[in-house]
Amino acid sequence: MDDKRLSNVRHQLVLAERERLTLDGVIHVESFDDREIVLETELGGLVVQGEELHIKELNLEKGNLLVSGYITSVEYLGDSLAKRSKGLLARLFK
Repeated sequence: MDDKRLSNVRHQLVLAERERLTLDGVIHVESFDDREIVLETELGGLVVQGEELHIKELNLEKGNLLVSGYITSVEYLGDSLAKRSKGLLARLFK
């Protein structure tokens, strides 16, 4: 990712005691349940896994998300979710 694009990105992740996750720069929440939250951030896709996960606050206008529960994993997917899903669909319909 080039420096010009990064200078316009507002993204921050704060994990407190594996029980409270605060995210800035959230664009879209793709899916969620009590074990996994899949979302799109300004820096690409992100998957949060854990137990008893709850979205306590979501403000897409400001790009803020607050998650509570026991967080076991936070993984950046690298690409946006749209690119990832298009790749999957293309492979399925070959």
